[in-house]
Amino acid sequence: MHRLARSGGSRELLHWVSGRAAGWAGLLDGAGTVLHAVDRGTDGTGTTAAALAGAYAKDIAGLDARAFSFDHEQHTALLLPLDGPDGAAGPILAVVAPNPLPNGLARLLSDVATPLALCWTAEEVESKRRRVELAESRSREAVLHLLMTGQLSIAHQVAGALRPPLPDPVRVYVVECANGRRDEVARICTELSGGRSWIVRCPVYARHLILIVPTDTDTDAGAGAGSGTDAGAEADAAEHRLGLRVAEAVPECVVGVSADLPLPDTATGYRQAFHALAVARTLPDRHSRFGSSPDPAVATGAAGARWADQLLHPLLAHLPRRAQDPGSQELSATLASWLAFASHATHHLKIHRNTLAARLRLIGELLGLDLNRVGDQATLDLALRIRATPTEPRAPHRPDERTPAGTPPDLDELLRAPAVREWAAQQLRPLTGGPETPRNTADPLATLRVWLRHEAQLAPAAEALGISVPGLRKRLTRLESVLGRSLLQAPSARYDLWLALRSLDAPDD
Repeated sequence: MHRLARSGGSRELLHWVSGRAAGWAGLLDGAGTVLHAVDRGTDGTGTTAAALAGAYAKDIAGLDARAFSFDHEQHTALLLPLDGPDGAAGPILAVVAPNPLPNGLARLLSDVATPLALCWTAEEVESKRRRVELAESRSREAVLHLLMTGQLSIAHQVAGALRPPLPDPVRVYVVECANGRRDEVARICTELSGGRSWIVRCPVYARHLILIVPTDTDTDAGAGAGSGTDAGAEADAAEHRLGLRVAEAVPECVVGVSADLPLPDTATGYRQAFHALAVARTLPDRHSRFGSSPDPAVATGAAGARWADQLLHPLLAHLPRRAQDPGSQELSATLASWLAFASHATHHLKIHRNTLAARLRLIGELLGLDLNRVGDQATLDLALRIRATPTEPRAPHRPDERTPAGTPPDLDELLRAPAVREWAAQQLRPLTGGPETPRNTADPLATLRVWLRHEAQLAPAAEALGISVPGLRKRLTRLESVLGRSLLQAPSARYDLWLALRSLDAPDD
């Protein structure tokens, strides 16, 4: 009994007892519900025995005894209430066996009661621990989702019951782990960051951890006094120490790191870290930090804010017909998640794929856009990013107005702005003759144009280029390293690249 308790717990003990009784053995709660059961009898009465034991378990609640025996036709039911933790009521051990009972069965059940009660208590404690751990993990995931959708005040409220507090400013890490090692790597990251990192198990990619880290993590407390340049260099070195230490501690890990950003820009930090991860996979130290890059949402300025308000107004003003239908905020969150994660948005939002498809159809109808086209996806991605970028306060919409005061530009006018064209040129500079332009492939810019022209689909783009799908995949993988951005895995840089090409191709007025 003690060997079975150590190696298999309550299930193995019940299996053994059922065999010794040549009948049915189980644990029941006070309402007669079967918690665990094993039937090793030969008469095929397991279902009847379970119902019989359940009925008797209800009857003994008011009886003052430590063991009970009930005869029913050709069977006898033996019931022993087990001790619970701290004097609480435990489950009831029930055995239903054919008559005549094996010699010594009642004594055997008395002996097994103590190890079985201990096993059950330990298993209940472990079950509660797992539920608490899952609840904390889901709470952290919810906080990340709130940060990614710009709901900062609610994120702080939910995060208040957890530790550590949300930092500001932050640096976002995406750590890619080996299969089955995410929990172990999360513990290692907690230790290496001194418990100051907000660690979330990515709901979309099963091998990814997302770390929201204070920008001063790993900085030596006595080394901060100095010039601004020295302090910046120290912070940069600190970032490299943490990132490289994570990669060195677990040889299978790959780490991508964002720039330093204010907490409200967590979504931008995640995209940056994800793009850096694509580069880190090709580097010997498996670690990369996102290079400095302007944001097109900032480059568009006030004109971009008016354009985004006009484009998204039908979605933002949507009122559901029924209470159970999604409202404008839920549809906006669905759109943002789908643009970032494509079909994986079902895992991010915890919804069925049919629900996602129905919401996307509604969004397309409201906005008059084809969400299957990369161009329309890029347009919406830019609009949502502009809406999430702090700007001057906007004039509120009135019910009889479609747009705020001022005539908003169309997309091409927006992309022709000098600041946007400067951003576009910077995005494509690595592919237009710079020192890092790949020399061992066909024109990389042409490859990129064809891929985007075919809606970022590998098969039709490969056919148009006259190469195989694996060949195109290799070209795009090389471009990921050159651009420092992810192309093949969402969140992908294809929206920024489509906008950059559109900006540079747009004719001047």
